[in-house]
Amino acid sequence: MKKTMPLTLILAGMGIFLNSCSSTPQFLIDSDLSNFDFKPGTWILEEGAIARKGGGDIWTKEQYGNFILDLEFKVDKGTNSGVFIRTGNPKNCVQTGLEIQVYDSYGKENPSKYDCGAVYDCLAPSKNPIKKAGEWNHLTITAKDNIIQVAMNSEPIIDMDVNQWTEPNKNPDGKKNKFKNAIKDFPRVGYIGFQDHGKPVWYRNVTITPLGG
Repeated sequence: MKKTMPLTLILAGMGIFLNSCSSTPQFLIDSDLSNFDFKPGTWILEEGAIARKGGGDIWTKEQYGNFILDLEFKVDKGTNSGVFIRTGNPKNCVQTGLEIQVYDSYGKENPSKYDCGAVYDCLAPSKNPIKKAGEWNHLTITAKDNIIQVAMNSEPIIDMDVNQWTEPNKNPDGKKNKFKNAIKDFPRVGYIGFQDHGKPVWYRNVTITPLGG
């Protein structure tokens, strides 16, 4: 995999991300995928990217709490995927982790909490900067204690304080969500996963920078 400057280094200079002491970015994915749990054949390395072939999600063996996750992704027409963070139980990922939606929502004027870049079923992105299917996008997810921030293609789109999600099945705006526990009570440390939702998706140049605190 080629090395590129993480988007967070650029955005940090703009004051977008949290002012925290961080270590050096590390590539998250080993060249043989040995640091991930997945069913053989469901994901493969393909031209420097992990590519979904079908049959299940792929999860880190290590758990992460406060970090900057920086990556590129590419969708196909109709792709629905996601990046799960801080997931307590990969077998029950929807109810124990936060999903940053990866979705073919190019061109949608008013993105919802189910479109690309959303914290799924919790918070819609402020804009919809995803490129056309078949083009690479840059995504940066910062998790620091109760704050989740997301930027896509150099555009900050999510600034979420999970402590505001105080009730099960309800977002702060009063609208319903599917979560049986309040989001504020979700794990603050957990696994990172890439979702298989039935359509092709690719991820590459995936780095993680642990944050202090």
